[in-house]
Amino acid sequence: MTNKEITKKLYEEMMEKAIEVSKNAYCPYSKFAVGACILTDTGNIYTGCNYENGSFGMTICAERNAVGTAIANGEKKVKAVAIYSPNKDNCAPCGACREVLHEFSINDEELDVILKDKDKIVVHKLSYLLPESFNL
Repeated sequence: MTNKEITKKLYEEMMEKAIEVSKNAYCPYSKFAVGACILTDTGNIYTGCNYENGSFGMTICAERNAVGTAIANGEKKVKAVAIYSPNKDNCAPCGACREVLHEFSINDEELDVILKDKDKIVVHKLSYLLPESFNL
C-alpha cells in the first residue's frame, strides 16, 4: 500500500468518525449538526461536535471542540481535520475555526481540511481556505 493510499484510507476513517460524532451535536436552535475529527502530529485522533447555547455567542463549533479535546490531552499540533454535516455537502470550517486551526497547525501548507461532497472526499489545504491568516 502506498503512502497516498494509506492517507486516503486514514482520511476516510477520519470522515467516518466525524459523521458518527455529528450525531451527538447539540443544536436545538440552528438544527445544523457538525462533527469534526482531527489528526495530530503524534498520530492521535480526537473528535468533537458542535454545541449551541441560547446565547449564540457561547456556541462552540465542532472543530474547536475537537482541538480543545486534543489540547486537554497534551496535543498542540494538528495535521488534518475532517468535517461533516448532514445538513450541507462540503461543510467547510467557519472563519473562527480556520483561525484556530491555523494557530495549532504544523503549518498552513501541510494542514489538510477533509470535506465530504456527496459520496466523495475532497481535501483542501488550510492555506487555500485561509489565505491571509492572522499572525502575531
